[in-house]
Amino acid sequence: MAVTAMLSVAPLDSPEVDFDAEIAKAVDALEDYDVRYETHPMETTIEADSLDEVFAAAQGATEAVDASRVSTKLKIDHFREETLDVEEKVDRVEAHLGRRAASADARDAEASDG
Repeated sequence: MAVTAMLSVAPLDSPEVDFDAEIAKAVDALEDYDVRYETHPMETTIEADSLDEVFAAAQGATEAVDASRVSTKLKIDHFREETLDVEEKVDRVEAHLGRRAASADARDAEASDG
């Protein structure tokens, strides 16, 4: 994958809208695109082979939200001469840390779930 992006889509100024349900619609819309994604509490990380696919997926996620006003934040890291997936980015940082890049509480919780 050559393009990594951070996507956040959310309804705004719509108290009658079920926030979590609309976020779920945005995430589900990503299934229609040739992207790899993982949702986190504040954003969804997307990987794709092209900028076009990232932009299309972001547009699809935005259009999936049924609200009168929608906020979309898209941050793109475009590797033009190297392919670097999200796991490798994290692995590189963790190699310098000598541990998982998470708080001790998060590491303990993961160990007890495993």
